[in-house]
Amino acid sequence: MSPAWRPSCPDESSYVRRLLAILLPGLLLLTACGGGDKAAPEPTSQSAGETAKLDSLKLTDNGDKKAPGVDFAKPLEVKEFTAKVITEGSGEKLSANQIATVSVAGFNATDGKALGDNFGKDPEQLELSDALKSGNPVMYGVFVGAKVGSQIALVAPGQPATEGTAAQPAQLYIARIMGVKEAPKPLSQDETEQLDKAGKLPKITFDDKGIPSASIPKTDAPSGLSVKVLSEGSGEKVAATDTIEANYTGWRWEDGKEFESTFGKNQPATFPLTGVIKGWTMGLTDQKVGSKVLLTIPSDLAYGADAAAQGKPAGPLVFVVEIKSKK
Repeated sequence: MSPAWRPSCPDESSYVRRLLAILLPGLLLLTACGGGDKAAPEPTSQSAGETAKLDSLKLTDNGDKKAPGVDFAKPLEVKEFTAKVITEGSGEKLSANQIATVSVAGFNATDGKALGDNFGKDPEQLELSDALKSGNPVMYGVFVGAKVGSQIALVAPGQPATEGTAAQPAQLYIARIMGVKEAPKPLSQDETEQLDKAGKLPKITFDDKGIPSASIPKTDAPSGLSVKVLSEGSGEKVAATDTIEANYTGWRWEDGKEFESTFGKNQPATFPLTGVIKGWTMGLTDQKVGSKVLLTIPSDLAYGADAAAQGKPAGPLVFVVEIKSKK
C-alpha cells in the first residue's frame, strides 16, 4: 500500500502538471528562515544553459488570461536544461524563500505545437526554497531576482526512447510570473507552548511497546503548523533536502481517527523530505536524528481542500514522527 503522505495530483496528465513533475524536486518544500544583521545582497535573475538557442524566440502578449503566442527557429534542441528571461516585468522582485505564482504554457520544441497551458486558471505556486535550489539550481536562479510580470523561457532536453516508453522531444515552457507572496512559517516555539498549556494540542502517550496514542482536544485545530519535540535525539540535524528513515502515526484532527502507522511493524518508512506534504518538510527540517516530534498540520499544509477527492485524509492532521536515521 502506498504511504498516505505521498503527494499526487488529480490531473497528472496535464502538461502544466508535467512541467512541475519535470522541473520541481518535490511538491512539498521547506520555508527557510534567514537571519543575521548584515543585509543580503539584492538578488539578480540568472539565465543559464544554452541561452543563445533562445535568441530567435519571440512572444506575442495575449494578456493574463490567454497563453502568449510563440515563434522560434525550429527545431529547438538543447543538451542541458536552459532558462532565460525573455521579457522583464515591472513588478516586485522575487527573493529566496518566497512563493511565485506562475501561469505556464508548454510547446513541442521540435515543431512549436502547443501542448497545453493554465492561463485563465489559477496560477501554480513555485516555492523558491533551498530544496528547489538543490534540486534544480538553474530554475531557482532564473526565478530569484526576476520581477512580477516577467516571462521566462524554460527548455527541457529531449529524452531518448527506453523500454516501454517512446522518445520525447525537447519541450519549451513559457512561465509568466503573476504574483509573489511570502511562504508559510511554522508557529513559534512560544506560540506552540501557549497552545499546549491551554490544552489545545493533542496529548500523546506511548505504550510499553513504544506505540503512540493521541488524545485530540475538542477545539479548532491551530491555524498554523505546530511543532513540538516530544523527546530530542542526539544525532545530526535533518536538512530539507535529506532522505530520512522514520516511524510515524497519523490521525485526523476532526474525529481522532488513525489512518496510518508504521510503529509496531518494525518497518520504518524511507522518504525524501522534498517529496512529502509541506507540513512534514517544514516541521522535520532541523530536527535531530533520534527525535520524536508531534506535528499538528493545518489542511493547507497537508492535502488541501480536495483531499477527500484524492482519497487522502482530509482536514487538519496530527502526526507523531520518530526520526530513525538520515541518508
